Amino acid sequence: MIVPFSPLPSSGPDRVLERMRTLHPKAIDLSLDRVHRLLDRLGNPEQALPPTVHVAGTNGKGSVVAYLRAFAEAAGLTAHVYTSPHLVRFNERIRVAGRLLDDDHLTDLLEEVEGANEGRPITFFEITTCAAFLIFSRVPADVVLLETGLGGRLDATNVLKRPALTVLTPISLDHEQYLGGHIEGIAAEKSHILKPGVGCVTAKQSRAVAAIIEMRSLEMGAPVWREGHEWFIRSHSDDTLVFDGARGSLALPPPALPGPHQVRNAGLAVAAIERLPMLGVGPRAIARGLETVEWPGRLQRLTLGPLLERLPEGWEIWLDGGHNPAAGEALSKHGRNWRDKPLHLILGMLKTKDAGGFIKPLAARVHHLRTVTIPGQDAAISADELAATAIARGCHEAKTAPDVAGAVHDIVAEAGEPGRILITGSLYLVGDVLARAGL
Repeated sequence: MIVPFSPLPSSGPDRVLERMRTLHPKAIDLSLDRVHRLLDRLGNPEQALPPTVHVAGTNGKGSVVAYLRAFAEAAGLTAHVYTSPHLVRFNERIRVAGRLLDDDHLTDLLEEVEGANEGRPITFFEITTCAAFLIFSRVPADVVLLETGLGGRLDATNVLKRPALTVLTPISLDHEQYLGGHIEGIAAEKSHILKPGVGCVTAKQSRAVAAIIEMRSLEMGAPVWREGHEWFIRSHSDDTLVFDGARGSLALPPPALPGPHQVRNAGLAVAAIERLPMLGVGPRAIARGLETVEWPGRLQRLTLGPLLERLPEGWEIWLDGGHNPAAGEALSKHGRNWRDKPLHLILGMLKTKDAGGFIKPLAARVHHLRTVTIPGQDAAISADELAATAIARGCHEAKTAPDVAGAVHDIVAEAGEPGRILITGSLYLVGDVLARAGL
């Protein structure tokens, strides 16, 4: 029997975070005015940060930040890291000099920023970004790794006037309701993290996106180092990587994060770190970082928790927070390495995502698919609607389940042989599974 899910306990900072969620009627309202106002009241901490790497793009932002952190720490450096969303606890979003804030220190920080805001309208992401800047300005570190939340031009992180470097991961369609439905418009929004005279390292992009980035770089006088032009990454048959860039050729171990897309993410991070000579990160630290990097919820194998307790021998459960068509393509490509066992999908998604576009590249690889409504998310697509979308995209075995535990039970009962279950479609769904597993 699979143990059913139960409500999760709240933590100390949750009361402050819940108050912050009520400060603005919208979850997302792209503007920099409110951020500038609050940062001014806090003494403009964003102007007192260590050298900062600002990362934008559609997919791979968090992974690239994880690689950069691993490189820096392997070289003995300390890094402040700001990412979103979190998987289990909000604390994950703000890493200070390599450490997560404990609940007491996080609560004190949030209450200080809440007090400075004095109840004025501001979105949750904006006020918590200001909190990150404040603590980063007070604690010494060698580098800040800063991930955009949404877009770039009007993202709360884009108040920095002169980062040390900007990085653009692959740009594709996502968040169309906020950034527009055309790839050129989305690319223009994201490329606005480029600043005058500040270099940008970019992944290989479509022709349309590359043209927008080039236009922005010329406008800003910002040199751009492009995958396939100024730097290259390739994987050999023995799984070793070869990176060619400004320092010449580097032979590197394969990244600890699985999936062919992680080779490109790793290459982008290596290209970025070599454009930060002030950090002094050499080839040995890069190799060590590739071997030790961690980024939960991205093709992560589940090793603990109630979902595994009654799982028959030979079965595996994997988690991935992919949620847009490009992520579906990446998972489908990785599925070529999973031909030893049947692949089954448990899917939960938000209404703001292109569910059909995510499912389409996976449809031919999936034996059974169960849809669930993501717990605690008002914007979740219902299991019924998601199953109908999956069927329309070619997953004829798609059915609904009351929750993830029920979905696992149904798949095991119907499959007849050991298989691999991938729980995907949303970081919120993955985070819920990890929380209930105690990870």
